[in-house]
Amino acid sequence: MTYAPDGSTTQRFMAALQTAENTRQLDDLLALHAPEVTLRNLSAHSWQGLDGAREFWQTYLDNFAQVHSEFSRSHEEGGLGVMEWETTGQLAGGRDVAYRGVSLIEVQGGRVTAFRTYYDSAAFVAPAAE
Repeated sequence: MTYAPDGSTTQRFMAALQTAENTRQLDDLLALHAPEVTLRNLSAHSWQGLDGAREFWQTYLDNFAQVHSEFSRSHEEGGLGVMEWETTGQLAGGRDVAYRGVSLIEVQGGRVTAFRTYYDSAAFVAPAAE
């Protein structure tokens, strides 16, 4: 179930991310980013600008042999978009993965000026051999 209004930047962002996951093409997703965009995940690093956005999203895709994000809820109001999601797929090394999280986008003039994502990073830790 999605709550962001049709045509909102949040709605377009979710669709563009799913397209990028399916096609491995970033053009539609990157077109939604403002030139001064900043991106952050759970790491201490942050990415800046359109080159940083390309690096961020390419690294994301490169972590997976296949990946699909399903959005359960979203909302956009006052320049802030919120998306709750679950991602499933297979890591580049072949192990299946499923994890949940929340992403926030700051929106100005129909473009993403900031992206932040928070997720269950334990899903990426390989289980200990028994």
